[in-house]
Amino acid sequence: MPSSSPSDISQDRVVFRAMTADDIEQAHALSAELRWPHRPTDWAQVFAHAEGTVAEQAGQIVGTGLRWRWGKQHASVGLIIVSPAHQGRGIGRQLMDALLEGLDDHTVLLQATEAGRPLYENLGFEVTGGVRQHQGIATPTPLIAQPPGWRMRPAGLNELAALQSLDAAARGMPRPALIETLLASAEACVVLDHEQTPRGFAMLRRFGRGHVIGPVVAPDVEGAKALIAHLAGQNAGHFTRIDVDATAGLGDWLATIGLAEVDAPTTMVRGKPLAYPDSGPALFAITTQAIG
Repeated sequence: MPSSSPSDISQDRVVFRAMTADDIEQAHALSAELRWPHRPTDWAQVFAHAEGTVAEQAGQIVGTGLRWRWGKQHASVGLIIVSPAHQGRGIGRQLMDALLEGLDDHTVLLQATEAGRPLYENLGFEVTGGVRQHQGIATPTPLIAQPPGWRMRPAGLNELAALQSLDAAARGMPRPALIETLLASAEACVVLDHEQTPRGFAMLRRFGRGHVIGPVVAPDVEGAKALIAHLAGQNAGHFTRIDVDATAGLGDWLATIGLAEVDAPTTMVRGKPLAYPDSGPALFAITTQAIG
């Protein structure tokens, strides 16, 4: 990441420097210019775990990028934004160069827009999958009955370690601090138990235009549907968003509960592929597109 001393990169004096919390207001204005839904509160929550870089011209932020280090071997990057008036000048590339500095031995994850994908491919990222963004006004949703030995219940703060372990296995990287923050701030978190052992969980959180369901970790698609149905039903009548794995097979069902597909970013990874256990929980819905 760049030091706090800015360096000129062009005659227009666009400079790159480390992002601080004081930049969140301008960063939010930049994302709003692109009609991204993030609130200042959403920026602050993700920045609490991040290192960021901003591109600045004459005191005005014209580009942003954040990265999150997860343990010693993993990272994700996101909220890579360049003001439309400043695109085509190489700012996005220099933001990415700053974000990737020191991560050569890391597996780095991102969600790419169609416009950004060529840049990321040039930087060594490879397509590994995709995400389907669904949103809308959630409809009243019947609860899905559980097989014998399974039950759904509210999560407790005393089982943070179990949720962190489930998330690490499902995402393929350890994110204990993130899960702790999300659990503390979630409006609801439900756990799927099998014979009193947590096998999955899902969270309902304030985000953007309303609420988001995510992450969703489950042993199978039926378990994921049960978790999502519970939280979508709880949020019925309100704007709800969920970003699901493209291969999860949830798209048609989500549409029936009022959550239509609106976007399809591409999942890309640089470095070693993410490692998942042969059997175990799967990540059916991500936290946010920025974090993964």
